[in-house]
Amino acid sequence: MKSAHTKSSPFKAWLKLSTAGLMLTALSACATFSGADTDTAPMAAAPAVAPAPAPVPVNPVWPELKDAGLVDADVEAKIDALMAQMTIEEKVGQTIQGDIASIKPEDLKKYPLGSILAGGSSSPNGNERATPQEWLDLADAYWRSSLEYPSKAKIPLLFGIDAVHGHSNLVGAIIFPHNVGLGATRNPDLMKKIAEVTAYEMALAGVDWTFAPTVAVSRDKRWGRAYESYSENPADVAAYAGKVVEGLQGDKGGDEGIKLGRIMSSAKHYLGDGGTLGGKDQGDAVISEEELAKIHNAGYPPSIEAGVLSVMASFSSWNGEKLTGSKYLLTDVLKGRMGFDGFVVSDWNAQGQVPGCTNLSCPQAFNAGIDMFMAPDSWKGIYENTLAQAKSGEISQARLDDAVRRILRAKIKGGLFEFGAPKDRAITGKWENLSRPEHRAVARQAVRESLVLLKNNGSLLPIKGKANILVVGDGADNIGKQSGGWTISWQGTGNTNADFPHGQSIFGGIKEAATAAGGKATLSVDGSYKGKKPDVAIVVIGEDPYAEFQGDRPNLDYQPGEPKDLELIKKLKAAGIPVVTVFLSGRPMWVNPELNASNAFVAAWLPGTEGAGVADLIIGDAAGKARHDFKGKLSFSWPKTAVQQPLNVGMAGYDPLFAYGFGLTYADKGDLAQLSEVSGLSDADVVNVDNYFTAGRVRAPWKFAIADLSGAVEGEGNLKSPKGIASQTIVDAGAQEAGRRLVFNGQGLGAVLFQGPLVDLSRQTTGELALSITYKMDKAAEGPVTLGVGRDPFIQGRIDVTKALAPTGGQFKTLKIKLGCFRDAGADMKQIGVPFALSSEKALDLTYTSVKLMAVEGDGNCP
Repeated sequence: MKSAHTKSSPFKAWLKLSTAGLMLTALSACATFSGADTDTAPMAAAPAVAPAPAPVPVNPVWPELKDAGLVDADVEAKIDALMAQMTIEEKVGQTIQGDIASIKPEDLKKYPLGSILAGGSSSPNGNERATPQEWLDLADAYWRSSLEYPSKAKIPLLFGIDAVHGHSNLVGAIIFPHNVGLGATRNPDLMKKIAEVTAYEMALAGVDWTFAPTVAVSRDKRWGRAYESYSENPADVAAYAGKVVEGLQGDKGGDEGIKLGRIMSSAKHYLGDGGTLGGKDQGDAVISEEELAKIHNAGYPPSIEAGVLSVMASFSSWNGEKLTGSKYLLTDVLKGRMGFDGFVVSDWNAQGQVPGCTNLSCPQAFNAGIDMFMAPDSWKGIYENTLAQAKSGEISQARLDDAVRRILRAKIKGGLFEFGAPKDRAITGKWENLSRPEHRAVARQAVRESLVLLKNNGSLLPIKGKANILVVGDGADNIGKQSGGWTISWQGTGNTNADFPHGQSIFGGIKEAATAAGGKATLSVDGSYKGKKPDVAIVVIGEDPYAEFQGDRPNLDYQPGEPKDLELIKKLKAAGIPVVTVFLSGRPMWVNPELNASNAFVAAWLPGTEGAGVADLIIGDAAGKARHDFKGKLSFSWPKTAVQQPLNVGMAGYDPLFAYGFGLTYADKGDLAQLSEVSGLSDADVVNVDNYFTAGRVRAPWKFAIADLSGAVEGEGNLKSPKGIASQTIVDAGAQEAGRRLVFNGQGLGAVLFQGPLVDLSRQTTGELALSITYKMDKAAEGPVTLGVGRDPFIQGRIDVTKALAPTGGQFKTLKIKLGCFRDAGADMKQIGVPFALSSEKALDLTYTSVKLMAVEGDGNCP
């Protein structure tokens, strides 16, 4: 959540006018609802048991792999003995994974679940900044409680976490560069070392399983998970995947078993998640089977041959079929043709997206080949329904036994039966070993080798260490921003430098290097300075943290319609100060104006906690001699325009700004001629005029505010108005943290609104677009509710939507009101600075997932 701040007038005046308007107007909006998918849909009646379909011939484009040694006689004998003692309840329990936010240790005494996870925003007692000891206490409590279930088999619990760039949930752990940067290192052995350190730091906290490596081949960089991909080139992903598995599990972890200090790994997301249309997360890869196999499967053969013990199925689809429900790809290809002997885990409630399924019931996915349901908050329902389906024969005994065997095989190979409870292990709790110097050195090396030099006009770099250096930009002294998503919290937002006690910001590294060389480095986020003009300015800017679908973009323009960082660079250049731009991002972006305005430009990706690795390259010694040279080479093609996607090496008409493999060294002439600043975007594309809140995120340039008569508070997540009359909290809704719950307590007038620059919505009004809100509400509002749009918070066009905003019966529905309704109510649609303002004086409780403009399709009418 971004930091919130309070504003007073004109909100007070607006709210008073809003009340008066309600009393004086008789407007009533006619609106219609369109249904949406819901997590709470009732379970469909079980179909009659049908005979198993005949095996489908597997296309030979899929490889046959050498045996990884997961299956051996001793282990299978142990599994036979365990399964002979297990009830059907225990067997089904092994196939279910709940999230710590929704399951308590004592629940495991009653429900024999095989696994738990701590999802991106789940943590001990809901505290994302819990101490390492609290994490260890948590893991230990679940483990011990699970063994109190009355069972003869006594099977240890498996605890999994998304440690995708270090043990990133743990305060004090090392955060490595994201995969987008690691791919630029071209150093598989380094990636193995990184995985070894990650495994060690996870083992310190008693965690046995990471949902990594991500082996997606990102082919469209608009995808919000592009930074989790090593490269657009499948050969790169293939070269790195096996090394990461070896680093996490040990060289022969799948064959000889995992030793203390290593952990289980999971290759993900099977399959094609990096190839969806438009780079849409959880979208559809509309491609041939040959392309799916040759490009998007590249990371799985080396992972399987390295002994990976689990594979995570993708949310996404292939030619319209959800991967989570694809028997052909999960069973026939992965387990059959490619011989994978570990287990397949689904993604977060992905079973609910399979046609005919809900979060609480999905025999289709289990029969297709899912061995373990990741059912964070739906674990109890899906346990009960899967149990009933196994008893009825809808899930066969053979399929259930196969899934349980695979899970037990991984648990035995993973060392769970040998290591004992987390607190009893020799390695755990020795916090002096967290972020050990030799491990931080691996991370620092990774930063150095990942940076790509794109421009160095006049050989400005390296900077003389004894220079007077001004360090500028909101990324300069911001470890959270330089680390990106999946850092402490799921989205990586809301972090301060205090959350990284062993980390160093980029400014910290620059200052350290300059001081050691007899120079001076001064921090100034806004670029201002006093006294003598600096010799050089280092501007550290880039994307704010995001994760998954919240990072999806319509284009790759860095700051469309709000080029504040460009203005900062130009201000320094205008003062005659040479500028080095250090660009933080999870993907290549269209930054031609920023490149033109800078003397030197470095793609730093998302480097993590070792900011000194940046300084190692760009700050020389006292005489200006380089201390280290650039090694990074682009593993993703850099676009010439903001709309040049997909763009991948080898494609017909390939014409990037910087080609795959590009990267300057100090031996190269780094001058770059003036670039075109034509983005390829239309005016409407440059300023987002129609999307205010989607995928759990307020969309730029709009900002969210919550207000009462004492003023307003601005932010993005958990907020309260100054008097607490209105409040908003982050909730899961269809996807993790995708919704916001609004509560008006009825003790005064409150309001919520989106506000931003003035935009012209007259064309959208003429084109019959509607303002929409997708929401769920159990109880009708107690009094008048208004919805308005206008130039400012005084809101010229305001409509009573009390009746239209009706209870939804537990489902999400979409309320649409034509923009013309607001025009008729007095709004000047050519000047809209507040495209949505909802106010109520009485009690109101609703959850929303989307606020945007939508097409009118026979709905959204007004009187």
